[in-house]
Amino acid sequence: MGASVFASAATASADERIDAEVAIATNEIVVKGQGLGAANHAFSVTALDERDIRESRVSEVQDLFQRVPGMNVRDYNLSGVANQIVIRGFANGGHGGDLGMVIDGIPLNEANSHADGYADANVLVPLEIADLTVFRGPVSALYGNFNRGGLITYETRKGGNYAEADVSLGEFDTVDLQGAIGFEPNSPGRFNGAIQYFRTDGYRPQSGAERLTLAGRYGMDVTDNFDVSVSARYQAAEGSSPAYLTFAQFEVAPYGIDSRVQNDGSKKHFATFRADMGYTIAPDTRLLGFAYTTQQDFVRYFSRGAADPAATWKQREERYDRSVYGGGLNLNGRVAAGRASIDYVLGVEAFSEDTQYKYFDDLDNRRRTTPAHFDRTLTLDSVSAFGQANVHFSPLLSLTLGLRYDRFSGNCEPDGAEASGEPCVRFQAMESLSPKIGVQSQVMPWLQLRGSFSQGSALPEAEAKFAAGAQGLDPNTIRQYEGGLRLTASDRFELDLAGYRIDSSSEFASPAPGEFVNFGKTRRTGLEASLRWHPTDAVDLRLVYARADSEVRRNLDPTLIGREVTGVPDHTLTIDGRVEPIPGLTLNAVFRYVGSYATDPLNTLYAPNYSIFNLGVSYDLSGALAVPARLYVDIENVGNVVYASSFNSLGSVATGQPRFVQVGVQIGF
Repeated sequence: MGASVFASAATASADERIDAEVAIATNEIVVKGQGLGAANHAFSVTALDERDIRESRVSEVQDLFQRVPGMNVRDYNLSGVANQIVIRGFANGGHGGDLGMVIDGIPLNEANSHADGYADANVLVPLEIADLTVFRGPVSALYGNFNRGGLITYETRKGGNYAEADVSLGEFDTVDLQGAIGFEPNSPGRFNGAIQYFRTDGYRPQSGAERLTLAGRYGMDVTDNFDVSVSARYQAAEGSSPAYLTFAQFEVAPYGIDSRVQNDGSKKHFATFRADMGYTIAPDTRLLGFAYTTQQDFVRYFSRGAADPAATWKQREERYDRSVYGGGLNLNGRVAAGRASIDYVLGVEAFSEDTQYKYFDDLDNRRRTTPAHFDRTLTLDSVSAFGQANVHFSPLLSLTLGLRYDRFSGNCEPDGAEASGEPCVRFQAMESLSPKIGVQSQVMPWLQLRGSFSQGSALPEAEAKFAAGAQGLDPNTIRQYEGGLRLTASDRFELDLAGYRIDSSSEFASPAPGEFVNFGKTRRTGLEASLRWHPTDAVDLRLVYARADSEVRRNLDPTLIGREVTGVPDHTLTIDGRVEPIPGLTLNAVFRYVGSYATDPLNTLYAPNYSIFNLGVSYDLSGALAVPARLYVDIENVGNVVYASSFNSLGSVATGQPRFVQVGVQIGF
């Protein structure tokens, strides 16, 4: 591993990093569309590279999202359960279907799990990530469902010779051990691997968690034009959950636990295997093929709270066993058409996902006392075709064009007796066509303008897809209109501004039990800004800000018209500063502000805003140890602020983390 991983000098700008990606030889493209390069899109994109991620020193990937304008994580503090992620006015990413996630092109979203689109990024080891790209809004034609608010693509490291470790100890008996290795001998083969072991007792009673993650990839050049690779990932995770507090309890004992909470928790096993092949047809044309499977079992025990202190709490068991099989082909290339150059990707793909879903209620400390509420197998099948191209005519005019077609079908079959009585029928085929178009212009050497229109779609949630009264519904349609600019006054100052409007129509509503209709419209508008200034190699300042507004414009319930969407902060702000006062010593500080948001549909309750301040110091030990190494101390929530990391319509609160001190070392061999 090179010493640059731990260097304290400012990193290259996002454009510089992505332009380098565009310039890679076509036969190095290993994931569909990678050769397009985010900088050549006319859409708003945030990219974090390997160095950004290492310097952030995170145990969980979600902690990186505060560096993306408009993104916010509402931490449930339920060990082993994915948190809610906000992006562009949509509040159900991660724990729902508002945010797509893919790892090296494999979808991470779960089609029929705890919430449609559920995705837990903790199956990734932070140290293995080569780059993380957030496409803000439904702009990517390469992926379909679950992209209402945006898409995150994670690319893992492929190739190279390195051996790295990041080892840290923290309060609440927290241990985080990460390792990554790359081995590329003179032979045709190359191997990349990563491991993470994480455990903590948690800062609330009954909030411990433990997980082990393993990942590996082996690639080989069979001939000069043909290469193959296989990759696998496995995670075992288990945790306890303290459930929520009532707001009254939170005000008295914010780090306590309600006496009615039973032995809640979760357990998960996740495994995925993938095979890839790549064939160079011509110097600028490459065919890629892939096939994958994901196998997962996940069980969650959850005590549902109630505002009434005398009410009896009920414990629920939710169990999901998933099997996914998928594959696809895509053609990546670059062609010249007169004076224009075109980078493109064309592809087809398909997957089939089966989820065995069991749900029991009224448990007694994980002991079942009643018949299954649900006991069924849900199937979702998908066939898709897509194309996307960047057409560069001149610095004054570049176009991004995309089109995606999706067809979904599925089935629901009871596996045993159910107490719910809810319908379980075949899901009739649903189709959608999503166009994307954008324009980008470098009007001055220091000023780039962009504008775009993009359309996305989303399926009904599980109960609607498989209800007899829901067949024949149209997909929920999301249309985004965006304009933006990037100002680069020098190689040490960059400002990016974007304004957007997103109209969601054909939303799903239920006028009566078992009956569903397309009825509902919502408008989201917002402003996002990113600024980076590093006046010297020793000083680096970054700022991201977002304002989000929303309005329900049509709904079956007329009292909701004009109300705002729940769970979306009105303002978010992150200021991240780093300075190197003397060679080898780096000081960093992060200020994070999260604004207020409505917690109930009628907007009668609002979560309070909060601010968090983090500090860190690190020192380069490379000279003393003769290998790249950096010792660090990080303090999160320096002011020990008591705040609610999540607040819901029942008045239930998840408590944010108090002051947390962590000591660690990053080292290369």
